[in-house]
Amino acid sequence: MMPQGVQPRSRTLPDLLDEIAARDPSREFIVGGRQRLSYGETRARARHLAKGLLKLGVKRGDKVALLMPNRPEWLLVDFAVTLLGATLVPISTWSRARELAYMLDHSDATTLIMVERFAGQDYLGMVAELGGPSSDRLPKLRRVVVAAAPVGCVDVSVTFDQLLDSSSTVGDAEIGAAQRAVGPDDVAYILYTSGTTSTPKGVQLTHGGLVENMWHIGERQHLTPADRVWMGISLFWSFGGANALLAVMTHGGSIVLQESFDAAFALELIERERCTVYYGTPNIALALTEHPDRARRDLSSLRTGAAIGPPRAMQMVMDLGAREICNVYGLTECYGNCAVTDAHDSADKRLATVGTPLPGMEIRIVDRRTRRPLPPGEVGEILVRGHLTPGYYKDTERNSAAFDADGFLVTGDLGLIGDDGYLRFRGRIKEMVKSGGINVAPLEVEEVLLAHPAVEQAYVVGLPDPRREEILAAVIVLREGHAAEPETLRTFCKRELAAYKVPQQFCLLRRDELPVTDTGKVQKVRLVEMLAAKRGG
Repeated sequence: MMPQGVQPRSRTLPDLLDEIAARDPSREFIVGGRQRLSYGETRARARHLAKGLLKLGVKRGDKVALLMPNRPEWLLVDFAVTLLGATLVPISTWSRARELAYMLDHSDATTLIMVERFAGQDYLGMVAELGGPSSDRLPKLRRVVVAAAPVGCVDVSVTFDQLLDSSSTVGDAEIGAAQRAVGPDDVAYILYTSGTTSTPKGVQLTHGGLVENMWHIGERQHLTPADRVWMGISLFWSFGGANALLAVMTHGGSIVLQESFDAAFALELIERERCTVYYGTPNIALALTEHPDRARRDLSSLRTGAAIGPPRAMQMVMDLGAREICNVYGLTECYGNCAVTDAHDSADKRLATVGTPLPGMEIRIVDRRTRRPLPPGEVGEILVRGHLTPGYYKDTERNSAAFDADGFLVTGDLGLIGDDGYLRFRGRIKEMVKSGGINVAPLEVEEVLLAHPAVEQAYVVGLPDPRREEILAAVIVLREGHAAEPETLRTFCKRELAAYKVPQQFCLLRRDELPVTDTGKVQKVRLVEMLAAKRGG
């Protein structure tokens, strides 16, 4: 049996898979669809696939794009591509043709591995619309690998099965040489941000940073080889394919894939597979909590995991059964998380804070104007140093702005570190509203609104105003079966907030009317546009 709490010696993803598989090759690693793969089987299949990719022409330094939902093949491609020293470029399954073209071109992807279609999206049709490999719009793309492709619809270089069949002509020595050439500082992934406000950034993540940081994230959750993570979030997102996957993998645990999120199936899957680790966003926690099947499903196996969101969302996850859920803070640029609460911290601590810095991470709070470090208890901008991205891919301007002279990542987030050493998140600087010359943090107002018994979700933004520069506007989603008029909410805020922090405008929306990204984040920029249009109308 694999010993518990033994930090892997490996510093690359292919070496990590080898090391964990050698400890207990028969331990179940991947559950997805009808497939169940042990660590040993996963390693063998990944090497088989790597041989096929090598035969196809994929080599060290190449960029390989992957457009696929949560399936075992996603993970096999991940391990095969990184074994060769190539870089994996996960693509959001929500992408449209324009977005796909941008990411393929910007990343310099030479190979695209994809499914034909998923969730109503015709990916082959998109590639055909863009002209296919070596076209004017995809000049760098050389080949397309499709899990199962109909003949004649696009220039498909090879199907997945054909790729595997071709691997027999490649020897173990070639694969071994490719793997030995991979180092900790090599880029394993380029992850594109959701781009809520501008062109997506290609965040580079190295092998060594991934293995090191994810081990420590798993340690905060007290993971063991017996743990099984429920993967209802997308693998293409850093919270999934980097954080959840590698946190559990470095500890020898199992990953249970859900192809796409559906609350009813998620509840059934967690119960049937006895999942112990939860990863999710506030909208996922809400969907599971409110689903009619919740009462009849046994989720007692849940224990820990990682979640993001306000205290109410964290409490929902605890109430689902994950009593030791960890609150986290971070960005893709710092390998997902740089601060995490400990699973054994008090519930109050895990609800109110986002934890302490992970080993190898340093967090500094600075005055926004003077850039001088602030003492404990004072709110300022959060800076992070340690396991950080080596930079945005092909983006010199953004790289120059992202790091200060001391090598700290400038996050654009507000927070404070208490006397206890725990970080408290206080919102985004870009979301600060300046009303009548006074700065207001939307998060503070949102937390007050969320304390109202009728409020399920609250989002506060600034709207342009000729007299006050900006006014505060609150977008509210009410809890099912509850009612509250704007004036009632305004009165509630007046009891808790200074007058200048009370929203001047309230807008009640249904949950399905909120503009969200493909990872479930509410797009505040679009909320501003919606509210401005209503004012203008």
